[in-house]
Amino acid sequence: MLKEMLRVENLSSGYYRVPVLENASFSVHEGEIVTIIGPNGAGKTTLLKTISGLIRPSSGHIFFDGQEISGAPPHSISRIGIAHVPEGGRLFPNMSVMENLLMGAYGNREVLKTGVLDEVFELFPRLKERRHQLARTLSGGERQMLAIARGLTSRPRLLMLDEPSLGLAPVLVDTIYERLQMLRERGLTILLVEQNVPHALRLADRGYVLENGRIVLEGSCTDLSGNSHIKRHYLGL
Repeated sequence: MLKEMLRVENLSSGYYRVPVLENASFSVHEGEIVTIIGPNGAGKTTLLKTISGLIRPSSGHIFFDGQEISGAPPHSISRIGIAHVPEGGRLFPNMSVMENLLMGAYGNREVLKTGVLDEVFELFPRLKERRHQLARTLSGGERQMLAIARGLTSRPRLLMLDEPSLGLAPVLVDTIYERLQMLRERGLTILLVEQNVPHALRLADRGYVLENGRIVLEGSCTDLSGNSHIKRHYLGL
């Protein structure tokens, strides 16, 4: 049986005492891809921000590799092996591609001695060509590649992605998901928040549906793809 890497138990959180996420529970096992799908405003981004320490939970527990991390600061959570690629990438626009990548290893410069940059450039060769360019001069697809690559530079054990296909042309979405498939083949554990439900369900092993701050469905992505609620509300079938 696969080892449990992340476990979230009855997690609630929000902003300025306004609840957004309510009693969410789910798990991610080592080496698998788990997707969280749901409509805008369902609480998906809040969930990732709470796991990565950007928002303190109001109740519930978060465990990573058996260690409780609920409410820990973001730098501590990053250091133990969780990388969060936020919606829109949040790049440093006036820094070069290389400088953005180096910021991904800011908390642990020793990781740069392991050849991680070579691996990132192998995965995203276009970034190597653009390594001296300012991030703000990149195309939308290149910026998303850089955001993912920056997350990988810390050598995370768990990569959390928030809407990696947002605003991209279909051909670029395909490219991004091809790279995620390559990361899967390398054994990286991924938690994927996505509104592009067809792509997410094709890539992931298991999925959870988050609606109005609550998880309302879960199962294998094969089962979810055949679910009448998913077909009607998310796949347009």
